Amino acid sequence: MSKKEDSVLPSDSSSAQSDTTEKGSVADMMLGKSSEKVIDSDTMIQETQQRIWSSLKKGIEYDATVDRSDAYLRKHVHEKQSMVVMYVDLVGSTDITLTLPEEKIAIIISSFAQEMAFAIRHHGGFTLKFVGDAVIGYFVNTSSLIAADNAVSCAKSMIKIIEEGINPILNQYDYPDLFVKIGVDFGTNMIIRYGSDAEKSHVDILGPTMNIAAKIQGKAKPQEILIGHDVYNRIHPSVQKEFSKKIWNEGEWKYHSRETGELYPVYHYSN
Repeated sequence: MSKKEDSVLPSDSSSAQSDTTEKGSVADMMLGKSSEKVIDSDTMIQETQQRIWSSLKKGIEYDATVDRSDAYLRKHVHEKQSMVVMYVDLVGSTDITLTLPEEKIAIIISSFAQEMAFAIRHHGGFTLKFVGDAVIGYFVNTSSLIAADNAVSCAKSMIKIIEEGINPILNQYDYPDLFVKIGVDFGTNMIIRYGSDAEKSHVDILGPTMNIAAKIQGKAKPQEILIGHDVYNRIHPSVQKEFSKKIWNEGEWKYHSRETGELYPVYHYSN
């Protein structure tokens, strides 16, 4: 699937057939990639703890991780691209604001956001922006299957980083634990630029995938990963087994697929 291609919507039969063929051809590579992510996550946890500890002690500043995304979007402005979009929202920030001085709050929330951005980059994605205490990322690849696999691996690493990397350091200072809610979806989006200046005008991504990923994230529980059906369809079968279809109460989830008209399925990580 070309990055410049005006991508057919995921439910289109030709796209589904292409992805099915593609899934078989890259299955072994994806399985190998998954094994590497597990090893990398342990290293990432150690690095996270060092950075968080240094931030709390010395107030260090992180590198500008959104610059890669800005450069990529400017290169592909006005294009339609198929991508996996991820929303990561911090839960529990209210408790932090009530118990800590403002300078410590700023360090913790900014460090959290940057650690999530590092995880996105380590898994081949881009950090689009930080919105309050939320992080928005996206994953693009000539294979939508690899992009989906990378995004899901990243989401699982984020949970582990929070639980085994960040919170143990915060606990040493008697600070409240952090929790996240993660929503992920796949689809076609438009890369746009607000203004005529190719270097300075703001660039962003617009499309239904951005909206649905945000809505999915809004329905997640603390430390829960929710993915849309179009992501679930693209991850390797061995990874699909780690997810279960989300059962909604009446009226709890109202988004319907534009193609089928049926309620859009969502899956949660249950491993």
